[in-house]
Amino acid sequence: MAQFGAALNFMSEIAQHSYRDLVYETPGFNDYFFSSTPILEIAGLNIGSRPASRKANLKIEDLRAIPWGFSWAQCRLMLTGWYGMGSALHRYVEQGCEGAPPTRAKRLAQLRTMNEVWPFFRTLMSNMEQVLAKTDLGIAKRYASLVPDRKLRNSVFNRIQAEFELTLDLFRQVCQHDLLANDQQLRAALGERFAYIDPLNHLQVELLRRHRLNQEKPGNNDEEESRSQRAIHMTINGVAAGLRNSG
Repeated sequence: MAQFGAALNFMSEIAQHSYRDLVYETPGFNDYFFSSTPILEIAGLNIGSRPASRKANLKIEDLRAIPWGFSWAQCRLMLTGWYGMGSALHRYVEQGCEGAPPTRAKRLAQLRTMNEVWPFFRTLMSNMEQVLAKTDLGIAKRYASLVPDRKLRNSVFNRIQAEFELTLDLFRQVCQHDLLANDQQLRAALGERFAYIDPLNHLQVELLRRHRLNQEKPGNNDEEESRSQRAIHMTINGVAAGLRNSG
């Protein structure tokens, strides 16, 4: 499928730039991440062979890949599976690149052909479809409420929301169906699992809020602290079990 290589290379560069711009170039994003996800609590689970971070500090650059992705799954954003793809598809459809078809309609038709005849691209879109289907912006917004700085909270979350909506729109244009419309079995299974996962997410947010407030109090009770951590860890395990591909 060499004829599609230029299009894919172009979109890959756009997606990478969009993703890195959010994570590394957005002022305050580091604080947003550590406040809005349970990354610090995940680090205490001891579920891996290595610590969550390479260094004992709060920097995204030092996190290992699995806890990074796992954290975004917990707050139902699944960011690592789709962020930047909407911008990439949109830029290609609207502007194209060298050697691309000359009109918007023809570029969109090319992407549809790629999805139909190229297994690699079809698998890429299918994997993205799964994580988009597991993303819940309503729940993610509750996690964002854990960020103390309202201005930071709103600016970052609104940016993530805009990219999600763009990605979903371009997915529908390219694949010509809604999320999981061609996989009713998985759609039904997720619907059943969400009935259990969603309450765990809401419970986790409240537990995180109380836990962090309690940590700020002088002379906090060690036994209460231990119970709080166990409860948070139980919700983390429950959400991960329900989502399955969570990092």
